[in-house]
Amino acid sequence: MIVIDTSAFISLATAETVDVVLEEYDVHTTEIILEELAETSEYDDGHGYAAPDVLKAKQEYTIHDTSEPELETSRIDRGEASCVDLCRELPADFLITDDLRALPELQNLIEARVAISPILLKALVNRNRLTEREAKRRVESLAENRDWLGSPIYRRAQDLFSE
Repeated sequence: MIVIDTSAFISLATAETVDVVLEEYDVHTTEIILEELAETSEYDDGHGYAAPDVLKAKQEYTIHDTSEPELETSRIDRGEASCVDLCRELPADFLITDDLRALPELQNLIEARVAISPILLKALVNRNRLTEREAKRRVESLAENRDWLGSPIYRRAQDLFSE
């Protein structure tokens, strides 16, 4: 089971991968993430265009009504904090987030592994749902649309496919 936050959902939608991820995995998230996605869908940019794809598919993942999270730090926002609470309540294997600044702190707070969304693209290759070429193409598209080119998260995503 995996828990996905707003940033990772946006990335998966940008990479046109939400549907296959939802077919392959038991995905959970929180009402707070849905609120953030609804807010994001109002933007007139790539993120705003991607968010409705996640919202339209909400019958394909489990949404949890968590209480207002108590934990918020300079690196962990309200949505990520709600995912931390959810990971503590459920036997989650992974928390998927694309917030690299929050990632180390998140990892210290939960037992689940914390990973960036491109790890799901790599896993889909391993499950024979995507070819490696197609997954790499989606990472490149994601990097262009999310302004990741040359950034640490882009390098991490590339490293996943060079292992």
